Amino acid sequence: MSADAELKEDKSEVSIQRISRKATHGFNLIPFHLVKDSVEENVNSSKENVMDSSRDATLCYTLPVSNAPSLILHQRVRDMAHLNDFEVCNRYDIDNTGLICQWPSEDVLSHYCLSRASIFREKRIIELGSGYGLAGLIVAMTTEAREVFISDGNPQVVDYIQRNVNANSGSFGGTEVKPLMLHWGQEKDTDISNTFDVIIASDCTFFKEFHEALVQTIKSLLKEEGPSEAILLSPRRGDSLDKFLAEVKDSGLHFSTDEIYDAEVWRRHQRFIEGDDSWPNYEMDHCYPLLVRITR
Repeated sequence: MSADAELKEDKSEVSIQRISRKATHGFNLIPFHLVKDSVEENVNSSKENVMDSSRDATLCYTLPVSNAPSLILHQRVRDMAHLNDFEVCNRYDIDNTGLICQWPSEDVLSHYCLSRASIFREKRIIELGSGYGLAGLIVAMTTEAREVFISDGNPQVVDYIQRNVNANSGSFGGTEVKPLMLHWGQEKDTDISNTFDVIIASDCTFFKEFHEALVQTIKSLLKEEGPSEAILLSPRRGDSLDKFLAEVKDSGLHFSTDEIYDAEVWRRHQRFIEGDDSWPNYEMDHCYPLLVRITR
């Protein structure tokens, strides 16, 4: 690498560190860069967020497939939480993790979907607990899916999803993309019940108090006739994943788990285990997502 290239990379890394809401450690499977060194002040004037101003950053992802457009992602920057964040969480009985950062498992899910586009072609897809929506947007842009819903239970997060859908609207081809506010456990007998071929989600099994509602949602959304499945990527995190899987079994759904499901993800995991200092304190239980596939 030339000296100029190294300097440019160093500057880019410093800029990325300023995005406090972007996870600084991860598998880094999809290259991205900060579009602007200076962040822009974003004032959301909706009733839900009145008096709440937050600084946003714009990231540009380079998708590693031929002829793929760049993917633009807007996300929160500021380190401190807003009082309104907690008010919204209390009102809707939800967590705030979708605003905190782009979690490493979302990067892995995005890579997994990119490398298995045929799973989604001409299918109806929904991403649950999507945060800023990276994986759902990638599915919409690269797999020729028929329809992609990108959902979260936090209305503030859904505002960002809408913004990111708008930013990439010219890159979806014939795929219809819809942001959706979806509170787990409350979608039964709606117009989206039992209509999805594939559900995707990452890092959604951490909070045990949401396990029952998440399983109920998966069961309610999966198509009843013909093949359908949910694809989840989640670390074990103690007994959290095991308890979620017990809930899946009790619901009458079937599941399988896989530890080595992608050669590149596994290679990077092994590198971190062996002491790669780009991810300090890496440990498999909390950092490495297992692949969970759920069917009827």
